[in-house]
Amino acid sequence: MLMSQQQSRQPAVDMRYSSQTIAGFAPYRAGGRAVYKLVRTSRLYEQIVQQIEESIVKGALKPGDQLPAERELAQRFGVSRTAVREAVKALREKGLVEAYSGRGTFITDGTSQAVRQSLDLITKIGQPEGSHQLAEVRAILEPEIAALAAIRIQEPELATMREAVAVMDRAGSDPDAYIEADLDFHLALAEAAANPIILSLIDSIVGLLREQRLRIFKVSGGPERGQVHHKRILDAVERHDAEKAKDAMRAHLGQIREDSQAPVAKRTPVKH
Repeated sequence: MLMSQQQSRQPAVDMRYSSQTIAGFAPYRAGGRAVYKLVRTSRLYEQIVQQIEESIVKGALKPGDQLPAERELAQRFGVSRTAVREAVKALREKGLVEAYSGRGTFITDGTSQAVRQSLDLITKIGQPEGSHQLAEVRAILEPEIAALAAIRIQEPELATMREAVAVMDRAGSDPDAYIEADLDFHLALAEAAANPIILSLIDSIVGLLREQRLRIFKVSGGPERGQVHHKRILDAVERHDAEKAKDAMRAHLGQIREDSQAPVAKRTPVKH
């Protein structure tokens, strides 16, 4: 038995905790806070999952809120740490939490996760058409997003875009550094559009093109051509010129389309 007889006789326990948050999310401070009951079932982790799901649905837990440490959760639910680990694993599979090494486990935007997982399945089933179809979606969405960003962007998103361009300039022969900065650049534009639906859509799409980005990185001159377009987009956004930002993004997506079809060659690092 994972719980003692004494625990099984205890009444419902108010196991409240104050959420810590990651940057970009305000802490939850409303009156209703997460209240959990001791679980009494052979499949303990399912009960934990259910209670945390209910907290998310009711708004007691919001995207960005941090769950307590594993040991603390085990004490508050009155279960073993094994049950907690199983519950966190199940929540991750549902796309409701994300665990970061050294930082903890955080509530995610479940809608965005679900969309991402659905799109990932579509592209896997629909290969080789899937990547082409996603590129078409980007061509429809991203020029208009760039235009909106040029009008609405604030200094934090501009700083992210500038840093992403600088990282890509320094990436040399490191594809991981370049690709992650490339994702940051496009996500910053989506954030600058100040529309959560747009951000959710782009967050679901850009990560699926990681393989395409890796291929382009290996195309001779591909990253350098990409940087020319990134800098033109950034310049237009900094000037709050919506039309130029839209045109620059269209040109960038055209360059991506051409380079994704080009033969891959061994690259020599370019000095900047």
